[in-house]
Amino acid sequence: MKFKDVLGHEHLKNHLIKSTDNGRISHAQLFVGKEGSGTLPMAIAYAQYILCSSSDNKENCEIKCEKLMHPDLHFAFPTAINDTVKKHPVSNLFLEDWRTFITENPYRNLFEWLQFLGIENKQGQMGVDEAEEIVKSLRLKSYEGGYKVMIIWMAEKLNTSASNKLLKLIEEPPEKTVFILIAESEEQIISTIKSRCQILNFSLLSEADITKGLIEREGTDTPIAEQIASQANGSFNKALHLLHNDNADEQFEEWFTTWVRAAFKAKGNAAVIQQLIGWSETIAKSGRETQKRFLNYCLQFFRQAMLLNYNAEELVYLQPKTNFQLEKFAPFIHSGNILDINKELNDAIYHIERNGNAKIILLDLSIKLTRLLHAKEA
Repeated sequence: MKFKDVLGHEHLKNHLIKSTDNGRISHAQLFVGKEGSGTLPMAIAYAQYILCSSSDNKENCEIKCEKLMHPDLHFAFPTAINDTVKKHPVSNLFLEDWRTFITENPYRNLFEWLQFLGIENKQGQMGVDEAEEIVKSLRLKSYEGGYKVMIIWMAEKLNTSASNKLLKLIEEPPEKTVFILIAESEEQIISTIKSRCQILNFSLLSEADITKGLIEREGTDTPIAEQIASQANGSFNKALHLLHNDNADEQFEEWFTTWVRAAFKAKGNAAVIQQLIGWSETIAKSGRETQKRFLNYCLQFFRQAMLLNYNAEELVYLQPKTNFQLEKFAPFIHSGNILDINKELNDAIYHIERNGNAKIILLDLSIKLTRLLHAKEA
């Protein structure tokens, strides 16, 4: 993958190209950006530029990088046991799947990767076994005599033991070794790792970049591409889902509308609590990654409602596919409750991520929402 294949972020491309050309490659870099912003394709393009700029056979080097099979290009990413790998799951055991997954769409997210492996009901992580594999692979000399590049995707999924094991290697790597860590949440990277990295922040993609990508890569008609780009919230991955009529958001919307309608009616109506209990049990069966995706979807829905309430229609891209009317819901989301709603949703995501009992977490969140929806605006 070349830099020209990466959507947007021209200033970051220029920075990476110039620093490489000037021989000022930072040995540890952290790319931080939301899903679909292009952190992974940028990392792959950067790795290819580093590896092939000094190669004696640039064309051959680029072919190997395009196939993600260059011997000095290494990957680490979250995994879990599945039907094929029964114990000690590490990235090297999933490389063929990884190459296929990324070749199809490098803007994909963690949930889709776990879904691709058939383990979407589990939480992918990188543990000590993965850290040992990383150390082992980077101790070896460069196969082609130049740089070695290790891309660690979703680096926030390195557990504490794995992170501590990698500390010394990241701080003092072998000569001509480059770490590129990729994360959606900088806060979840332990401080000792973060302090050893040069951090590059990726903004959300512009509507113009997404429109261009849809037209050039998917052959989308301009009016449709522009409409999708306005709803994609800066994510090319989201744009592709909208283009190909992905039904995940329709399921999330159904769960959301059932939830807020029951929560709104529950005040002073104990019978409705049974509906919320049933709702919590349904969502709890879906798997932790799905639960986290759904709660993030709820965050987005509440924010869109607040923007509509405060007449910021130009920023409202959400268009419900059911008969749920956002304009009637919007007046109930305002300055008097939006911060508390955000806090409760983020707390729920935090506890689910740490293996809390999903049914209890979701029911507790639901009961709190019954009060927050009736809060008065300050």
